[in-house]
Amino acid sequence: MTYSEKMLEEIQAGQLTTAKASFRQALANDDDDMLFSLGEELYGLGFLRQARRVYLTLLQRYPDEDQLRTNLATIAIDEGHNDEVLSYLAQVKPDSPAYLESLLVAADLYQTEEEFEVTEQKLKEAYSIAPDEPAVEFALAEFYFLVSRFDEAIAYYFDLIKHGYTEFAKVDIAGRLGMCYAQSGQFKQALGYLKQVKPEYQTNDLRFQTGLTQLHLKQYDDAIKSLEAVIKDDNQYASAYPALAQAFAAQNKYSQALKTVQEGLSVDQYNERLFAQAAEIVSHLGNSKLMQKYLDKAHSLAPDNLTITLQLSNFLLHQHDDQKNVDLLLPLVKEDEVDPQIYWNLARSYQRLEKFDLAGKYYQAASETYGDNSAFLRESIDFYHETGQRDKLLAALHHYLALEPTDTEMQDLLDEYEEF
Repeated sequence: MTYSEKMLEEIQAGQLTTAKASFRQALANDDDDMLFSLGEELYGLGFLRQARRVYLTLLQRYPDEDQLRTNLATIAIDEGHNDEVLSYLAQVKPDSPAYLESLLVAADLYQTEEEFEVTEQKLKEAYSIAPDEPAVEFALAEFYFLVSRFDEAIAYYFDLIKHGYTEFAKVDIAGRLGMCYAQSGQFKQALGYLKQVKPEYQTNDLRFQTGLTQLHLKQYDDAIKSLEAVIKDDNQYASAYPALAQAFAAQNKYSQALKTVQEGLSVDQYNERLFAQAAEIVSHLGNSKLMQKYLDKAHSLAPDNLTITLQLSNFLLHQHDDQKNVDLLLPLVKEDEVDPQIYWNLARSYQRLEKFDLAGKYYQAASETYGDNSAFLRESIDFYHETGQRDKLLAALHHYLALEPTDTEMQDLLDEYEEF
């Protein structure tokens, strides 16, 4: 048994003190091929400092062996010594057998620094040198997956599968394809690949994506099974709760949906979207007090979230709590860009508060967006009728009836005013 083999056995047995002595003996006595293998094994086990020492020892003996430099650069990336990485890679010239590997290592470095343009440049250069090299295709696929350029990632993952690689570097390619197709909105293709993932690669992230995909495809029973499996395995997997609640709600199982959201809130108690979702679910259960409690909490957690603000505003309108609605929305009118729904909601509240000048101002502001919306026109008609604005009423009636010609009530109102 060589000293290298003895050291590795001692590491596996947890005998680190004796392994240290065997390491010194290996460096002094084992042949170079054995040492190179030892370096690879040590790196794989996470003993970076010892692997580095092996490669440095070999580099002293073989100063022209660039593979050692790329290995040392890889270790330097893991240790966060980026200047050292560049120093090693600069010594690897384009005519070196290790140049392709050096490009992949460089791409890894720039990716960790989020210099994605340079990362892509290095990977593209590697691909131009070795377009059929699976490691290069995999690196490109993983890069595009990381930066959410899913269509490009799909092309490289698919090519790997075409050449017989169902997994690479402990990554299930079908799983990656499923994730990419799902993220690009191609849910049928996504589900086909997600179902091919081998059991040993079935992580909770993949199960969660499977559940989301089934949800998008309206396969609610399957989605519930997938998402419940995630929560059963890890009840702290916060993202699974809102998705599971959505699946229950889609089947009108609102009590189960609410229970699921409440369980999610026990895991993620500062998630404003979860409180807003709880409010939406409660709206189907007729509990206005609980609905307001959830909406107030959601708004307090994210006062700048316009979707939640409008959800709260719509609730206040439904409750005829008009002054509170005005107090909620009026500060937003001063912003540079105002959602026109704010104008409409303010107009409705001011009308009910009998502040007709302000109501008219905001109906006019909202009309620029909602002028062809029959529901908006119907409310405008009521306002102009209530305030006796005949010309505006007639214009709104004509426009409304062009959109809703079968509304006999409004046709009768038009006839009444035109006769008048």
